[in-house]
Amino acid sequence: MKIVVTAGEPAGIGPDLCALLATESFAQSLTILGDRELIRARAAAHGVDISALNIEHHPVASAVQAGQLNVANAPHVLKLLDRAIAGCQSGEWDAMVTAPLQKSVIAQTDLAFTGHTEYLAQKTQAPFVVMLLVGGGNEVLRPVLRVALTTIHMALKDVPAAITRHRLIDTLHVLNNDLRDKFGIAKPRILVAGLNPHAGESGYLGREEIDVISPVIDALKHEGMQLEGPLPADTLFTPKQLARADAVLAMYHDQGLPVLKHASFGQGVNVTLGLPIIRTSVDHGTALDLAGKRGGIDAGSMIAAVKLAIELAARKKHAA
Repeated sequence: MKIVVTAGEPAGIGPDLCALLATESFAQSLTILGDRELIRARAAAHGVDISALNIEHHPVASAVQAGQLNVANAPHVLKLLDRAIAGCQSGEWDAMVTAPLQKSVIAQTDLAFTGHTEYLAQKTQAPFVVMLLVGGGNEVLRPVLRVALTTIHMALKDVPAAITRHRLIDTLHVLNNDLRDKFGIAKPRILVAGLNPHAGESGYLGREEIDVISPVIDALKHEGMQLEGPLPADTLFTPKQLARADAVLAMYHDQGLPVLKHASFGQGVNVTLGLPIIRTSVDHGTALDLAGKRGGIDAGSMIAAVKLAIELAARKKHAA
């Protein structure tokens, strides 16, 4: 499999992570998109030989100081994404893996940008995408926990209005279809969280479960989906519940991801579902305080993201 990796925010640990991939057995299957000299400098800081890596050089616009953000390099970060997307769409690469970027820097420019997930959807013209985090142990390729999100980067006060019948139906269709087609799960079992404490407690703590979530679940079960819910989120992530599920659908970002990251931070993988290409990423941010410093950087999530991208790409090629 041929995998492309974007180096992300140059002042963060993305270039470090790319350099550390050189020590992995799959290194020769990778193409790294980034500033070659920057990656070489980070590799030297870690004492890593990067001769096994194929680095496609895309120079930064302005000199980089590790840990110091520079808005002048925001277009560089998006250029890497655009190149990776185009290469995956053309068949040059089988999947893309993204190192973390700094949304706040890109937001300071006139470039419309909410996050990796939304940008990828726009550029590939995907009608609807879903964020899925995969983890739960050291064997990420055989995960014990997959958590998808109904809403992503949204203020908590805006979430209830965003949990609409249309959004929930689209989310569950994408999740169910990609668990089947990308992960090879013939009949995915999905547990659906409620929005409110105790899943609304029969309307006493909110009616979203009664008015939206339950009717959608009932309708999609009639289509043949294996769904259960809405379930109280505070007991949904217990081992007994998870043992009978292939994935969990949370209603908002901080309902599902704290559990996933507690179980597997540094080993988890972010997967964008609903895209016409395969994209995985790390489960963490740019870690500006660690960039360029020897020791202290755990490349586990990046390594897991590449391994999962390879597995998904291989399954796609086999199915074709």
